[in-house]
Amino acid sequence: MLKLRGFFENELTNNILSFWLPRCVDEVNGGYFNCFDNLGKNLVSRDKYTWSQGRFVWVFSKLAMMDCGTFTEKERKHFLDLAKKGRDFLEKHCLLGEDDWRCVFLMDETGKHKYVEGWDRLDMSIYADCFVIAAFAKYSLAANHQESYLFAKKLYQSAVDRVKSGNFTTLPYPLSPQYRAHGIPMIFSNTTKEVYEAALKFDAEFCAELKENLSNFTSDILTNFVDENKILHEIISADNGFIDNILGQHVNPGHTIEDVWFIIDAGDILDRSDFIQEAIAIAAKTFEIGWDTEYGGLLHYCGLDGGEPVGSSEGVEQEAMYRQLEGWADKLWWVHSEALYTSLLCFDRTKEQKFLEHFDKVFAYTFEKFPNPDREIREWVQILRRDGKPTDKVVALPVKDPYHIMRNLIQIIELLYNMTKE
Repeated sequence: MLKLRGFFENELTNNILSFWLPRCVDEVNGGYFNCFDNLGKNLVSRDKYTWSQGRFVWVFSKLAMMDCGTFTEKERKHFLDLAKKGRDFLEKHCLLGEDDWRCVFLMDETGKHKYVEGWDRLDMSIYADCFVIAAFAKYSLAANHQESYLFAKKLYQSAVDRVKSGNFTTLPYPLSPQYRAHGIPMIFSNTTKEVYEAALKFDAEFCAELKENLSNFTSDILTNFVDENKILHEIISADNGFIDNILGQHVNPGHTIEDVWFIIDAGDILDRSDFIQEAIAIAAKTFEIGWDTEYGGLLHYCGLDGGEPVGSSEGVEQEAMYRQLEGWADKLWWVHSEALYTSLLCFDRTKEQKFLEHFDKVFAYTFEKFPNPDREIREWVQILRRDGKPTDKVVALPVKDPYHIMRNLIQIIELLYNMTKE
């Protein structure tokens, strides 16, 4: 385990961070640049997506808080300074108005709000709000900065109210009102956890409400999106039923595997061992059906029994999510980084050999296929065809986003540190 920890520390420091620093930092306007092409060779736009800006702040704040010997105190102070650059940029620019607690989706490099082509509102995705909330909550802990916590709390309360009222959008994959997406309770589970951890320090009275929200979001997932076979359906009907068409008959292995550790986190906070047991069962099933038995790696989307998603497309041809299913066999960087952490976490919790076998398979595929063949770049290629060859496609946002890789590398290092201390 010590050798494995050293491997992941090297990957984080000498490969991923060496690509991003200092090239991502906007020293003039604040915030970060990350609209690089898939291979990381060219910055194709200087626009700033609020979604990604928040993710950078979270990552740099988390790096500043690592206390397992990976970084020196001087390095951690540098990470905190980097986090502040993004935090200050977002505070100044990300809200629609001074007292309008909704986040803009897209900004130019100076922070000026921009419309996404073809859309007529600026707050195009509540996911952007969630990443800003998590960023400010994490920064508040890293910097001991109560003002950042209060910003996170106000934005969180606004976002939760919007979800309850149904007044929100979910670009890049907006969904018709007759459907519900797993991504909403999923991200709000994780976002609530982030706010809860900060509230423990700054706002103890709010913790009870946050724990109730965390329980509700997690229970929603396990009750309504998971079937009797422990398969998590990515989309269900608005009245919480399973759907016969292809939207309802597909699985998003990456989202599901990521959500497994969100649910385990919730189980730990709420002292709900049943949540944890359910999450582990879902993980086992997802690794089984999500693995590409022909080419290796985890599929972007799969059917309920594995392989290509099947089901009627009648009436859903205009849904953005349906169009995404055309790339069901693609292999994505973030799916595999999530699978590395989740498989190792499940092994740590259960000591079941099958999860170590899943980890070994994902590890072998990931580090054969995703590290950039250009060793001057070293950051991962983000999307591959089914056969493992790089392809020039955009996933979700037209950015190169290190969030999943860095977050999971950090968590793997911390997990291995704790495992070797035991």
